[in-house]
Amino acid sequence: MSIWKGSVTLEELNRRVDNTLVQHLGIEFTEIGDDYLKATMPVDRRTTQPFGMLHGGASLVLAETLGSAAGYLCVDRERHYCVGMEINANHVRPVPSGSGPVYGIARPIHIGRKTHVWGISIHTPDDKLICISRITLSVLERENNDRDCALFTSHYSRRIAVSDWP
Repeated sequence: MSIWKGSVTLEELNRRVDNTLVQHLGIEFTEIGDDYLKATMPVDRRTTQPFGMLHGGASLVLAETLGSAAGYLCVDRERHYCVGMEINANHVRPVPSGSGPVYGIARPIHIGRKTHVWGISIHTPDDKLICISRITLSVLERENNDRDCALFTSHYSRRIAVSDWP
């Protein structure tokens, strides 16, 4: 039985990341299972560090993208959305540039009313584990947060002007 609320296609998920860091890094959602979400990311000039290996930060972007999208799929999207509270990762194997795309899979550890915890494993094309990550998400109400965000923005936009910066 599926854990997702409502229906979202891979095309819709991939369209939501247009013009974002996710698209810039070449991350693409590839599979929605009953209890997991899968995406790929190339290991190329966009995702490697100066020594030609996959950058640990790029792995974290893949992990956070998967965990956040999975959380998004598990809430009533008319009333709630998810934001990251904490993420950690252990990098267990280097991946050289050009070795093919890595893939990540997010699976739930805990899906609650106010928080989610997701485990994300990232693998090489030949299924070797390269990174294990865990993300904690906060589930927020849309109506209250939209109002709070507008109040925050209007309050600080009046107090800080571009000319105030050095």
